Amino acid sequence: MKAWTWERYGSPDTLTLRDVDEPAIAPDEVLVRVRAASVNPYDWRHLRADPYLVRLSYGLRRPKAGLILGADLAGVVERVGDEVTGFRPGDEVFGEVPLGSFAETVAVPQDRLAVKPAGLSFEQAAAVSMAAHTALQGLRDVGQIEAGQRVLVHGASGGIGTFAVQLAKAFGAEVTAVCSTRNLELVRSLGADHVVDYTSTDFTQREERYDLLMDIVGDRSLAKLRSVLTPGGTLVIVGGIAASNRLLGPAAQILRGALVARFVRHRVVSVSWKPNAKDLRFLAELMEAGRVTPVIDRTYAFTEVPEALRYLERRRARGKVAITV
Repeated sequence: MKAWTWERYGSPDTLTLRDVDEPAIAPDEVLVRVRAASVNPYDWRHLRADPYLVRLSYGLRRPKAGLILGADLAGVVERVGDEVTGFRPGDEVFGEVPLGSFAETVAVPQDRLAVKPAGLSFEQAAAVSMAAHTALQGLRDVGQIEAGQRVLVHGASGGIGTFAVQLAKAFGAEVTAVCSTRNLELVRSLGADHVVDYTSTDFTQREERYDLLMDIVGDRSLAKLRSVLTPGGTLVIVGGIAASNRLLGPAAQILRGALVARFVRHRVVSVSWKPNAKDLRFLAELMEAGRVTPVIDRTYAFTEVPEALRYLERRRARGKVAITV
């Protein structure tokens, strides 16, 4: 099969499209013929070893041999392991792997897959897992969102943000979305009740207060973020695409939050997505009901994976960037 191999840390130009062996599957895994994938900041951070912390898991000097980049995917089941009960060949599925989706086939644990909603294209389905899991678990599980709450999403037009706005509305919240001028109409179309243009207004200087704030960007101090919370409000830290700490990256803000949480009246919590089939099925139900729709900015061919990563690195993408395989 063809796959984008990852043999040294650096820019997207270091990726190589080559022939590799098709993966074997474990008893609890499914072999999926990939029809679409999507790119995430997770991908380019691993590619560049930014932060350096990445090297502890994947190789200090260069990535371990045989690694293939990519996490999100959608495709068709080709065969299943002996312990797989929920899928059969021919099923259209979507989900996530730690690495390996930038390939023509990939082995996926059955607990990281769900049946693709019939109304979604493969590209839309491939855009879901990592971003939507992060938004869902950040709002519901660690944020403990409740109907009627005032929620602010900082970074509302990106991959996680576009899901967060829609999910917060689905949970019955009053949503304020922070984004740039060119994305105001987009986030309104996703259901945001109020929008703040960060190019002209600093949301931390406004009088409004929020019960829950999801910070996806990471370009504000924790003190400024907490200043717009109600006395019992919750700050959910995603980590941030703007994180510049070369050693720890987004983890630096998460660690600061864990320290601050011990001494302040607000709840300061962080989210690290945990892909699982139960949440994928929940998201599929919302998408089938038309309450959540993946937003695709651009779609690239499989041969253009480096170009897709370069585009995402510019931090101008609205929603997700998809790959057609």
